[in-house]
Amino acid sequence: LNILVDTGSSNFAVAGVPDPDITSYFNTKLSSTYKSQGIDVTVKYSQGSWTGVLGTDVISIPKGIYGSYTINIATILESENFFLPGVKWHGILGLAYDALAKPSSSVETFFDSLVRQAKIPNIFSLQMCGAGLPVSGSGTNGGSLVLGGIEPSLYKGDIWYTPIKEEWYYQVEILKLEVGGQNLELDCREYNADKAIVDSGTTLLRLPQKVFSAVVQTIARTSLIQEFSSGFWTGSQLACWDKTERPWSLFPKLSIYLRDENSSRSFRISILPQLYIQPILGIGENLQCYRFGISSSMNALVIGATVMEGFYVIFDRAQRRVGFAVSPCAEVDGSPVSEIEGPFTTADVASNCVSSVSFHEPVLWIASYALMSLCGIILLVLIILLLIPPRCQHRYTDNDVVNDESSLVRHRWK
Repeated sequence: LNILVDTGSSNFAVAGVPDPDITSYFNTKLSSTYKSQGIDVTVKYSQGSWTGVLGTDVISIPKGIYGSYTINIATILESENFFLPGVKWHGILGLAYDALAKPSSSVETFFDSLVRQAKIPNIFSLQMCGAGLPVSGSGTNGGSLVLGGIEPSLYKGDIWYTPIKEEWYYQVEILKLEVGGQNLELDCREYNADKAIVDSGTTLLRLPQKVFSAVVQTIARTSLIQEFSSGFWTGSQLACWDKTERPWSLFPKLSIYLRDENSSRSFRISILPQLYIQPILGIGENLQCYRFGISSSMNALVIGATVMEGFYVIFDRAQRRVGFAVSPCAEVDGSPVSEIEGPFTTADVASNCVSSVSFHEPVLWIASYALMSLCGIILLVLIILLLIPPRCQHRYTDNDVVNDESSLVRHRWK
C-alpha cells in the first residue's frame, strides 16, 4: 500500500474495505498477526475525514531498521472526501505527537512505537521532491523519509534549527514574512494566530486571512503583471501562458523568518515562484496552466508541501526543534528554487510572537460580556422567583434541565 506521510496528524491508518477511488486495501482477515482492539476511531482533517477501528499488527522496515515491531493501526471503514479520484495512496502515516492521536493521546503513535521498540534516535527527516513538476499526472515525484536520523546526501549547506513551541503539531514561531524583499510590516503575532505548524500533509502554504491578503496585495503590486484575475489568488481559476514562456520570472521571492535556537537570532527560508506558481495541466499544444500554491486559512499558518519541497526538513523530537536545509532536488531547469540565509537579529520583533492566550481576544471579550449578561438575567429571575408567592412557583422536572457541553476546543483538528 502507498501511504501518505503526514506530520500534521498522529494516527497510522489504512483502507480496511474496498473503496471506489483506490485500488488496494488491507484485508485484516488475511493477516495472522492482526488483532482488533474493538475501539472505534474518527479523525477529521482540514479536508476530509474517516472512521475506522483500532487494532495492532506487526510491521518490518525493509531498509536500515531490522526486526519486527508491533504498532497501532486503524483500518478505515468509512470516509468522506479522504480517498479522492486519482489519489495514489491507500492510507496515512501520522508522524505528529501523541497529543493529536485519536481517540485519545494514550494511543501510541507509529514513530513512538518504533523509537521504543527498535531503540532508534527520536528524530526523523523528510525530503519532498517535485519542484516545478506538474501537480497532476502520472509518475511519482520521489523524495525520502529517514527514520531515526539525518542523511547527509539529502541536503546542501548548513541545517538551521528553530525550536518546537508546543509538542502536538510541530508548532514553530514565525517572526516575519517578506515578499520580494519587502517586509509585510504586520505584528508578528498575526503570523502565529492561532498557531504556525510544519505539516507535510497540507499541500499548499496556508496563511491566516490577514497575512494572506497582505501577501497577495504585495505580490500583485510587485509582479510584472498589470491586471490579474482575483480568481487566481483565491484558487478558483488557473492562469495560462504559452508553453514557450516561463511565467516565474514575473513573480517575486517569498521569505519566511523563523526564530533560531538562539532566541536573539533568526534565519529565513525563501522559496522562488517556481514553488508557489505551480504547473497543473496543459491545454492543447500551446498553453500551460498554473495554480497559486498559497491559500488563506481560518486557524493556522501552515508550512505545507509548497514550501517543504524546497528543503530537507528535520524533525528533531529529542532536542525539540525543527531543522531546515536546502534540498538538492529543489531545482528547476538546473537552478535552485529555495534558499536559506542567516543569522539575522531579532531586535525588530517581539521577544515572543506566540501568545499563550488565544490571539482572538475580541471574541473572548464578547463571550465574557455575554456570560456576564446571562448571569445577570439568571440572578434577576431568581430574585423575582423568591418574591413570588410559593403557589405560583413551577416545580422543575428532569425535562427542564439542559446540559450543554461546549464543543469549542474539545478537538484540535487541522
